[in-house]
Amino acid sequence: MQFSGKRTKKSRRTVTLTGGRNESRYQHNLQFYTVPPNETVSLEEFETFAIDRLKVLKAVESAGIKYMKTSEQYTQKLEQEIKKLMPIAVRRTDVEGSMQDKDYDDRRKDHISHFILRLAYCKSEELRRWFLIQEMDLFRFRFGNENTDTIGHFLRQNDLDYRPIPEEEKRALRDDLKSSSYEMKGDKFETTDFYKVPFQEALDLVRARKVYLKKGYVYVPGSELVSIILSSFRGNLSKALAVTARALPTLQEDERLLKRLANLHTQYLGQDYSNRKATAGKVAPEDIEPLSKKSFPLCMRNLHETLRQEHHLRHGGRMQYGLFLKGIGLQLEDALRFWRSEFTKMMDGDKFDKSYSYNIRHNYGKEGKRTDYTPYSCMKVIMTNAPAAGDHHGCPFRHTDPELLKQRLQGYRVNSAGVQEIVDLVKGGHYQLACTKYFEITHNVDDAGFGLNHPNQYFEESQKVLNGGHAPKTTPHTPSIQRPKPIKKEMTAEFDDDFPMDEVEHLLTASQDTAVTEVAPE
Repeated sequence: MQFSGKRTKKSRRTVTLTGGRNESRYQHNLQFYTVPPNETVSLEEFETFAIDRLKVLKAVESAGIKYMKTSEQYTQKLEQEIKKLMPIAVRRTDVEGSMQDKDYDDRRKDHISHFILRLAYCKSEELRRWFLIQEMDLFRFRFGNENTDTIGHFLRQNDLDYRPIPEEEKRALRDDLKSSSYEMKGDKFETTDFYKVPFQEALDLVRARKVYLKKGYVYVPGSELVSIILSSFRGNLSKALAVTARALPTLQEDERLLKRLANLHTQYLGQDYSNRKATAGKVAPEDIEPLSKKSFPLCMRNLHETLRQEHHLRHGGRMQYGLFLKGIGLQLEDALRFWRSEFTKMMDGDKFDKSYSYNIRHNYGKEGKRTDYTPYSCMKVIMTNAPAAGDHHGCPFRHTDPELLKQRLQGYRVNSAGVQEIVDLVKGGHYQLACTKYFEITHNVDDAGFGLNHPNQYFEESQKVLNGGHAPKTTPHTPSIQRPKPIKKEMTAEFDDDFPMDEVEHLLTASQDTAVTEVAPE
C-alpha cells in the first residue's frame, strides 16, 4: 500500500482492482490487518470508507463511556449504532458456505478503511492512543458476535494455536475449572470450551484470578479468550502505528493524500448547517436573549453573555457566535442590526460600519469570495484556534479551568451530582460527552439519544425537547436558494482522479527493523 506523487487523469473516476477480486484475502469477518491493501481505490470510495469507519469508532467510544463494556446495554447500543455502517460487525461468518458478494464487499471496506485511518491517526501519540483503544474495543465487540466454529476458523487462519482441551481433560479438571470462575454455574460449564494457554500469555487473567493455573498453563474459558487475542491485536497494531508514523514524511509529495488525511481526525460528520433550509424558521434579534438561556450550548451562551456584558467580542468570538446565529436562522439584515445594537453601546455607528459590518456580510457570502460560510462544528471549536487571554471563544469544557467551569455550571443551577459527572467527563477528555450530559441535565432527559457533534445540533435538539418533539418554533421565512456545498467537499475538491493503494504499501511495511515506540493503552 504505497502512495507516490504520480497523478492519473482527472477524468478517471472508476476503481481499478489489481488482479481482480481476491477472495482468499477476506476469508473471515475478523482481521488482524497485517497485510496492507494493494488496490486502486477511487477518491469517492477513499473518502466514504474513511468517514464511515470514523463514525463507527466514534460510536464505539461513545458507547464505551456511557455503558459498561460487558453489559447488555453496551452491546445493544453499539449494534444499533454501527449495523448500517459496518454490517459485518453484527453478521457471523459462514465457515462452510461460499462467500457472498455482500461479504466480500463489506470485508474489503473493513480492510481498506482501517488502513486509511491508520495513516490519519499515526501522526501523534494522542491520536495513536485513541485509534488503538477504539479499534481494540471494536475488535472485542466483533469477536463476541462469533460462535465457536467461526472463532476456531479465525484462530487457524492467523496461526494462533489455541484449541479447546479434550472432553476427558475437561471432566478431570471439572471442580477446579468451575471454582476458578464465578460464571461457571449450572449447565454453563458443560457448554463452555476451555483453552490451555501458557500463563505468560494471559497475565491479565491470572492477575484478575479469572482462570485456573496449573504447571505453567492456564485454562481459559471461551468467554475470556478474547483477552488473549486482543493482546496480540494490540501488539501488532501498536507497532504498525509507530512504524507508519516514522514513514509518514514520504507522503509529503502527494497532495491528494495529504489533503484528505490532514484533518480527518477533526472531520465533522453531521448535518451541513450552512444550509439555512436546515432551520425551520427565522430567528429575530429579540428572540436571541430568551433562546440563549434555554437552547444555547454552553459555548454559545458564554459568548452571548460576554457580548451583553462587554458589548464587544474579538474576532474569534464573532466568527464562532456569528456563524452559529446564522445557522439557527438569523438573517443578514437582522444580524447587522443585532451586532450593531450591541457594539454601538461602546463605539459610534460609523466605526461599526467601517470596521465590523464587512465581516458580517462576508460570513453570509455577500462580500469577498461570496462563500456561504459554515457554522463551526464541535471538533473545530475544540481542536482549532484555542482562545488566548481576552478571548471568549472555544469550548468551555476544553478551554475553561475546571474550578471556573464548576462555578459556571452551578450558576446555571446544575445540581452537584451533575456537575461532578460533567467534570469527570472533562477530566477524561470527553468534551462532547460532557456537553451532552449538560444537555440531559438542563433539559431533564435521561438519555439525549444522539451523539452531539455541532452547536447548532444542540440548539435544534433543545427546541425539539421544549416543543414536544417538533421542529423549532420560529418565525416562518423563505429559505435561501443558494445551494450549499456537500459536507464531503471539505475532504474532496481539487482532484477527481484515482490513486493506487498498492503504491503506499512500503509506508505501512517499511522500517520493520527500525526501533519504534509502541502505543500503550490507557
